[in-house]
Amino acid sequence: MREIDSSLVTEVEEIAGHGVTAVVDNHKIAVGSNKMVLRYGLPPADTGDAAGTIVHVIVDGEYRGFIVIADEIKEDAFNAVGALRNLQVKETVMLTGDTDAIGRSVAARLKLDKVYTELLPGDKVEKVEAMMQNKSAKGKLVFVGDGINDAPVLARADLGIAMGGLGSDAAIEAADIVIMTDEPSKIATAIKISKKTLTIVRQNIILSLAVKFGVLILGAAGLATMWAAVFADVGVSVIAVLNAARILSKKQYM
Repeated sequence: MREIDSSLVTEVEEIAGHGVTAVVDNHKIAVGSNKMVLRYGLPPADTGDAAGTIVHVIVDGEYRGFIVIADEIKEDAFNAVGALRNLQVKETVMLTGDTDAIGRSVAARLKLDKVYTELLPGDKVEKVEAMMQNKSAKGKLVFVGDGINDAPVLARADLGIAMGGLGSDAAIEAADIVIMTDEPSKIATAIKISKKTLTIVRQNIILSLAVKFGVLILGAAGLATMWAAVFADVGVSVIAVLNAARILSKKQYM
């Protein structure tokens, strides 16, 4: 494979939702979606039954063909959707810029509730805004993404989760949580950890207040001893720390 001579590539321009244009060896090259083809006033290309993302190639205003790029669904993605359903997540939705055929195929294989396809970055924000308007008062909308185009949606959602291993810097900075292993199933693990943490925090608060109020009442009645006061302070702190240490158990998150 020959190395790319970057000196031959100039005037690179990214057109959001369409593709990329550049001048390569004095030839105007444009690659992108079918929207790029229409942008040049060319008729829609016949891609047949090609399964994958179609990248059209235009050279000096003439259509030259297309490239089919197909991503494989990670096995972990199936585990992730199943784990989210077990956690009683109300609805799973996919927002994608891919074609309708690809989007619906992936959504069907993953058994997602809804899918919106052929979306520009602004369209994704609009869809998220609409979903946030329709969610329940106590409901939370979580968005997971890794691309530059996902950054606005990650910032707008109640909780943004970025896949850090292969994610763009913009997505990582806009997200509230970053999963460094690029395993979608870790989303369910994060939810389990957060629920367990909140439960233990509530337990520690209730325990602490109950013991301290009990000792105060006994003290006001003249029944509390110095050891009771020590237990209400130091003893409760030790119990709270030991209770919190249960979060470190990995088996409960598997």
